[in-house]
Amino acid sequence: MASSPLPFLRGLRPTLHIAHRGGAAVAPENTLAAFRQAVERYRTDMLELDLHLTRDGELVVAHDATLERCTDGTGPLAALTLAELQRLDAGFHFTPDEGRTLPFRGQGVRIPSFRELLRAFPNLRLNVELKPDVPGIEDTFAQVLQEEGALERVCMGSELDTVAERLAERLPSACHFYPRDALAAFVIALRGGDTPPEDPRYTVLDMPLYFGEIRLVDSDFLQQCAARGKWVNVWTVDDPAEMHQLLAEGVGGIMTDRPDVLRQIMDAPSKPG
Repeated sequence: MASSPLPFLRGLRPTLHIAHRGGAAVAPENTLAAFRQAVERYRTDMLELDLHLTRDGELVVAHDATLERCTDGTGPLAALTLAELQRLDAGFHFTPDEGRTLPFRGQGVRIPSFRELLRAFPNLRLNVELKPDVPGIEDTFAQVLQEEGALERVCMGSELDTVAERLAERLPSACHFYPRDALAAFVIALRGGDTPPEDPRYTVLDMPLYFGEIRLVDSDFLQQCAARGKWVNVWTVDDPAEMHQLLAEGVGGIMTDRPDVLRQIMDAPSKPG
């Protein structure tokens, strides 16, 4: 990929080790416990995470709009304040062995605020998805980034094209990844041999490896993306064979719930010949 004017992408080389939600298979997802383990134990290059807005207008790191799957709380996340959310046990349900053990339950694992995360890892790059289509969420997000001096180390976006468009308008100089519809149009055109629609707002493709049985990413696809100045991160890859193949193909980044497996593969000595 040619050198990018975006500070976020300067100096990056394939392939990045990206901990999806901090490594959701090995620690409670989207918590500081997961993020610290990914950074300290598995030397991740980038954290992938999701943001929601609390009742009192604070950004918190969480994937779901409701609380049941990951905490001991119930109901919509947006109905609670930051203080109320941080009284919940965010390690309550995590199990590495299908329920035989619950090693993080009662250990003080909380839902972190976005500010807490930025301050805990002041030099790390982040891939951040805004989940809800809430008017003004892009303004709150921009304010936090600017106050924390973190704008240049965050690649941002939303699955929702409407949110991604507002975000790109609010922070035009930042790194943005493609939202769902724009991503689909780009990938379908490129794989079909057509010229993809050019949209300079978006530089990064955060995309699935497969669509049904069709493997979307290969060396040719990556070369065509690079020729257009686009960086490709693939999610969510936990299979060692797929990790090996993507590394051989030179994918920009691998997002994984198994940062332990990916680190082991990336650290393995290359076979001679």
